[in-house]
Amino acid sequence: MARTSKELWLGFDLGGTKMQATVFDRALSPIATQRRKTKAQEGLRATLGRIQTTIEEALAQVGASKKSLTGIGIGVPGMLDLGKGTIVSAPNLGWKNVALSKYLRDRFGCPAILINDVDAGVYGEYALGAAQGARCVLGIFPGTGIGGGMVYEGKLISGAKRSCMEIGHIPVVADGPLCGCGRRGCLEAVAGRLAIAGACAQAALRGQAPFLMKMAGADLANIRSAAIADAIRSGDTTVEEIVRQAAQWIGRAAASCVNLFAPDTIVLGGGLVEAMPEIYRAEVTAVVRASVLPTFAKTFRVVTAKLGDDASASGAAAWARMTLKKNR
Repeated sequence: MARTSKELWLGFDLGGTKMQATVFDRALSPIATQRRKTKAQEGLRATLGRIQTTIEEALAQVGASKKSLTGIGIGVPGMLDLGKGTIVSAPNLGWKNVALSKYLRDRFGCPAILINDVDAGVYGEYALGAAQGARCVLGIFPGTGIGGGMVYEGKLISGAKRSCMEIGHIPVVADGPLCGCGRRGCLEAVAGRLAIAGACAQAALRGQAPFLMKMAGADLANIRSAAIADAIRSGDTTVEEIVRQAAQWIGRAAASCVNLFAPDTIVLGGGLVEAMPEIYRAEVTAVVRASVLPTFAKTFRVVTAKLGDDASASGAAAWARMTLKKNR
C-alpha cells in the first residue's frame, strides 16, 4: 500500500464514453488512476454513482480515505454555470441542470471545482505539459467538434458565469456547410472529424482513397483518426490533402485569435492531432504566420499537446488547486 501525501488533489475527466479519476500529490505528480466507461444511458443516478465509485477506487490505490482529499477538479463537456458549479447542459451525457459540485462536495467533504473539459485540457498543457512557462496560451483541440481554450497569465479566459473560447463556431465560410449548432460555415463544419470523415468517404467511393477503402470502407463510423492517419501513411494522397485543408481552416481561425490576443503559444491537441501531429503543426503554423499582422508573425510557437488522454484530469486538478489556494 502506497504512502499518501498530506495534500492530495483529485482530477476527474468526465466524457461521453469514459471517465477517469487521477489522484495527484501536492506537487501535482499523478500517483493513482482509475478508469471506467461512463454508460450515461443508464441514467443520471447510476452515472453519478459510477463517478463516486471511480474516485473511491482511485483513492484506495494509494491507501487514502475521502478525508485525505484537499480538493477535486472535474472536467465536464457542455455548458456550465461556473459560479454555481452546475452542468447547465451536457448533450453527450443527456444531462441538464445537474449540481455536480454539490454532489461531490457532499460525498467527499472537500471543495469540488467544475471546469469545461477543453479548458481543463488546455490548462493541463499550460501547467504540466507542452505550454509550461507561457504567458498566454491558445489551445485548439479538433475532434468530432473543435474545442478551444485560453490561459492568460495563469488564468482561464471565461465569461462571468460561462466558459467561452468556442473556436469551433467561429464562422469561416459564408453560407457554408451546416454545423451541428444549427448555423452555417462554422470552423467545426469544415474542419471537424465528421467533415474530414465525410470528405474521405467520398474520396474512397470515387476510388481516390484505395487504402482507406480497404481498411475502413466508406462508413463514417469506421473512419476514425487512426484510420485516416494509416491511410495517409499507406499512400492515400487525397486523404492527406483533405486533412491538410482542414488544418488550414484551423490556421485561419487561429490567426484571428492571434490578432486579438497575441498568444505566445498555440497548443494543438485532440485525437486528430495525436494521430497526425506533424501535418497539423506544419499547416497551422504556416497559415497563421501568413495570415496575421506582420508584427505578430514571429511572436508565437505552435506545439502539439503532450499529456494525451491525461490532459483533462491533470488540468482539472491543477485548476482546482490554483483556484482554492488563491481563495484561501
